[in-house]
Amino acid sequence: MVKKMHLLIVEDEVAIRTGLVDVFVYHGYDVDFAEHGEEGLRKALSGLYDLILLDVMLPGINGFEICERIRQQDRYQPVIMLTARTSDEDIVQGLTLGADDYVSKPFSVTQLVLRVQAVLRRARIGDEMEAEIHLKNGLLIDTQNLCAGDDVVFTRREMDVLEYLNSQAGRPVSREELLVKVWGYASQMEIETRTVDIHIAKLRRKIEQDASNPEVIVTVRGAGYRLMVSMSE
Repeated sequence: MVKKMHLLIVEDEVAIRTGLVDVFVYHGYDVDFAEHGEEGLRKALSGLYDLILLDVMLPGINGFEICERIRQQDRYQPVIMLTARTSDEDIVQGLTLGADDYVSKPFSVTQLVLRVQAVLRRARIGDEMEAEIHLKNGLLIDTQNLCAGDDVVFTRREMDVLEYLNSQAGRPVSREELLVKVWGYASQMEIETRTVDIHIAKLRRKIEQDASNPEVIVTVRGAGYRLMVSMSE
């Protein structure tokens, strides 16, 4: 018997929460929920869930704080943030704290289900990449421990991006390809998201000497992003 995926929905709006529970139960998920921040944080830190759908605006502890606490305990826990706050600053904050993706309200239920499936699919993929990545600037990336030395720490999704770029032998990789191969979206899905760009910006701040003039993750106009690795490898 196939084990059902166990979801936690942290959402204070009754109509949205009830609707999401019904939708995901219908799609075969085992669903739990929380109505406020404190309850959501307690359940989220229990380690019982395959994925957490996390609203930003919650009574008590907000979704940003919960996401940060989750990442302090577990860098691998899949998290998708639900937010009515669509400014770049809010989106960047959520992804910087380690969310795998964000979905803006109002949202298409069909797209949300597909995005949950995509994040879970990627989370189940086994680690088939190299244990180390040697970048052009001399930085050594430890893909197993999600770090570069003691000072630079990555989220699982950031490492997924680095691993995929590294696997493509220095060719440019488009945003669309990254959404399919790293985020697990189906190629026919038409999704407006700045997730890729924001993750690239986060990575550049961590691995480039000058993030405004990148030499490791370079932009190839009209083609995408190319990872520059050490030629001695």
